[in-house]
Amino acid sequence: MFALVDCNNFYASCERVFDPRLEDRPIVVLSNNDGCVIARSNEAKALGIAMGEPAFKKEEVYAKHNVAIFSSNFALYGDMSQRVMRTLAQHSAAMEIYSIDEAFLECSGLSADELDRFGIHLRKTVKQWTGIPVSIGVAPTKTLAKVANHIAKRLPDNSGVCVLTKEETIEYCLKKLPVEKLWGVGRRYALFLRSWGINTAWDLRRMPEGWVKENMTVVGLRLQKELKGEPCIPLEDQPQKKKEICTSRSFGTMVTELDELKQAVSMYATRCAEKLRTQNSCTNLVNVFLHTNPFRPDLPQYKNVRLVRLPVASNSTLNIVQAALGGLRSIYRAGYQYKKAGVIVSGLVPSNTIQYNLFHPTDEDRHMRLMSAMDTVNDREGRDVLRIAEQGFARRWTLRQERLSPCYTTRWADFMTISV
Repeated sequence: MFALVDCNNFYASCERVFDPRLEDRPIVVLSNNDGCVIARSNEAKALGIAMGEPAFKKEEVYAKHNVAIFSSNFALYGDMSQRVMRTLAQHSAAMEIYSIDEAFLECSGLSADELDRFGIHLRKTVKQWTGIPVSIGVAPTKTLAKVANHIAKRLPDNSGVCVLTKEETIEYCLKKLPVEKLWGVGRRYALFLRSWGINTAWDLRRMPEGWVKENMTVVGLRLQKELKGEPCIPLEDQPQKKKEICTSRSFGTMVTELDELKQAVSMYATRCAEKLRTQNSCTNLVNVFLHTNPFRPDLPQYKNVRLVRLPVASNSTLNIVQAALGGLRSIYRAGYQYKKAGVIVSGLVPSNTIQYNLFHPTDEDRHMRLMSAMDTVNDREGRDVLRIAEQGFARRWTLRQERLSPCYTTRWADFMTISV
C-alpha cells in the first residue's frame, strides 16, 4: 500500500504559518519578478484567480477582496518542506520525496481501518509539528494513491484522508475522475483519449491492453495496470541524480552592460557547481544563453547560446565560472537590453569516474579541497559569504521581490521575537 501526502496550497500555507492574520484571507504567491500567480489559497481560487495568470490583470480583484500578495520566498518554502519531510520520515519505513510538497510513503501490512487511523494521525501530526495542512490518499498503487489524494482534498467532511481499498469504491471514484486529471496524462494525451471516447479514468482502465500499449506506449500500459491495482511504479527512496542542471533568472531590470551580465552568469554558474557537488557529479559541457525581452517588440531583439566543452569534467566553481564567462563574452552584443540569462551544465558523470586529459593537466585535488572549504563556510555562515569576485556585490539586476516575506526560519535577522 502507498500513501501520498500532499501539502495543501503549500506556498500560501507557508506564509500563513507565521502570520495568523492571514487565516481565511485570500493569498496569492507570485513568480520571479512578481510576474504571474504560482500559488493560491482556497479563498483566492474561489475568487476566480487562475494559476499562471499575470498579476496585473487582477489588480482590481486583489484590492476589492483584500488579497494578500507575496513574492516567492523559496528559502522559506524549501526549509518548511524539509521540516514536513523529516516529520513524514519518522512515520514510515520507506519514503519517496516526489516534489517540494509531495511524498509517497510505504504503509503495507495495515488493515483498511488501520490505514484510515494512520492517515488521520499523520495529518494531525504534520499540522501540529509544522503548521502545514496536508491531504493524504492511500491505495494499492501510486497512481491510485494520486486519485485518492485528489478526492481527499475535496471531501465534504474536511477530514483530508481518503483510503481506496475496496474494488467498488475504486470503480466509483475512477468513473467520476476526468481522464485529464490522471497522473501522467497531459493536455495532448487527454484530447487524444477523448477523441476515442475515453472521458474518465474508468474508461481508460477498461480499454484493451494492446490498444493502450500501441497508442500510449509501455508508459500508458503501466498507467492502466496501476489503475487496475497492479503496482508497476516502485517507491524510489533514493532520489535520482539529475542528468542536466539549469540555473537561470529573468532580470529585475533590463541589463545592457557586459560587466553586469558577467556578475549574473557567474552567480548562475556558481549555483550549478554547488548542485553538482551536492549530487557528487561533474560536468563536461557548459551552456550559456541570454536573450532580450520577446514581449517588447518595440525594442531590438537578440538571443544566442554558446556551448563550452571542458577538457576535464569538473564540479569546481572556478572552472565552471571560467567556462561560462568565456561563452558569455563570445555571444554578448552591445546595444541590446537583455532580460534573461542562464547557465546549463550537462554531460554529467560521477565525480569518482572522471576521465583525465593527458594534454591538459589539472590539480583537481586542490580544487576539491577549496570547494569543500567554501561549501563548509557558506553552509554555516550563509550563502555567498565566500564567493567568486566576479559575482560582485552591487546587483542591480537581481529579481524584483517587492512583496517578499521574512525568511522566518533561515535568517537570524528574520527570526520571530516574542515579548513577555
